[in-house]
Amino acid sequence: MGNPLLDIQVNADESLLKKYDLEPNGAILAEDKHKPLYEEIIKYNHPIYVAGGAAQNAARGAQYLLPPKSTIYFGCVGSDQFSEEMRIAAANEGLTVDYLVKKEYPTGTCAVIITGHSRSLVANLAAAEQYNELEHLDLPEKWQIIENAECYYIAGFFLTVSPSSILKIANHAAEHNKTFVMNLSAPFLCQAPPFKKSMSEVVPYWDIIIGNEAEAEAFATSEGWETKDLKEIAVKIAQLPKINKKRQRIVIITHGAEPTILGYQDGTVREYPIIPVEKEDIVDTNGAGDAFAGGFLSQYIQGKSIDECIDAAHWLANINIKLVGPTYPKEKFPYPGK
Repeated sequence: MGNPLLDIQVNADESLLKKYDLEPNGAILAEDKHKPLYEEIIKYNHPIYVAGGAAQNAARGAQYLLPPKSTIYFGCVGSDQFSEEMRIAAANEGLTVDYLVKKEYPTGTCAVIITGHSRSLVANLAAAEQYNELEHLDLPEKWQIIENAECYYIAGFFLTVSPSSILKIANHAAEHNKTFVMNLSAPFLCQAPPFKKSMSEVVPYWDIIIGNEAEAEAFATSEGWETKDLKEIAVKIAQLPKINKKRQRIVIITHGAEPTILGYQDGTVREYPIIPVEKEDIVDTNGAGDAFAGGFLSQYIQGKSIDECIDAAHWLANINIKLVGPTYPKEKFPYPGK
């Protein structure tokens, strides 16, 4: 579940970032000052349009390595060409989407500014922000989908839209001993008061939480932990109070080209080296974290070991950064296994 967005991706220089007060690897919600950005980038040479949104990217990634119709994605879109393009892209990849449609709003978009190997994301949620559980999640046929699922993945970005929907699913997962997975998604979600409050309410339900180094450090700062040691942060997050005590919490922190860190509730820490890639082979890093999450989930729901899950996560992220945007090869490359 998350915010379905159509990515509009362009290559630019740092002057565009400075013009709109953006960080090279930032991820923010659009403010009024950012609205002209969308009109500006569609006039660039060859802007690239990709079906996106963090959770939808991860769902597509998981589905890429799974039999058709293994995953279902919830979110809110408008009734327009952008939403139709996302439906087609999802269908081509075997992903089942179940969108709430708000005809009076345009489908959400995300400006993706690529500078070198960095990407800056500016999301204009539009219809995605209008998700209403009473009109979708609470319908008997939709809730039946929730009950039939065994694992749930929700992007932290959805905390800005419907935290109550997240809590309903999280509570169901805890009551039925199913796996509840979230992604920290962006530093501002860990620190901005309204979103931090919503995140704090869902933390006790986390069975698995994924984030990058910047997000992990932001979370630590918001908790008042005076450390930037990612291993220590991973363990501290893992040891926060937890509702479902039948599952040990796992914290996964990615760190670019550095090893991925796993922290466990029992205080154990493990590191997993990434799959090396030459700089000249990197096209862009947009969607790499989502591909990592998708690769991990694809093996996790099949009961594979954590070692195998991380290996698949690295493998799919490695493929993703060699392509434009959060995409996967049209020809399926079967995961070779660890």
